[in-house]
Amino acid sequence: MGVELELHSGRPARNDWDKSRATLLRGSYEHGKGLAQALDRLAPNSPGKLWWVDPYGNTVFNEQEAEAALREIDGLLEKCSSQVQRDAVKDLAVLLRCCAATPGSYLWFIGD
Repeated sequence: MGVELELHSGRPARNDWDKSRATLLRGSYEHGKGLAQALDRLAPNSPGKLWWVDPYGNTVFNEQEAEAALREIDGLLEKCSSQVQRDAVKDLAVLLRCCAATPGSYLWFIGD
């Protein structure tokens, strides 16, 4: 199980591969397993946005949700039990920052 990340300039077309590629700005595909493990450490219904991420499906954050999720990164890093997880969360933070700074963008969490 893993969670890959894609930053899109507009809402990604989740059911149309070609259309979703047209809005792709940046992807992160190397930390999926570590990110899934780190996000699994969050309690369901905990405050914040990151617990919403579905490790088996797809979750999309807009720029405002990405900005809100950035405030959760330090707490999530504290919960990480390995360097693999910490690296994944740091990569997530970069993409959340990019999304928050790019008007109209979306961060797509692609679960297995």
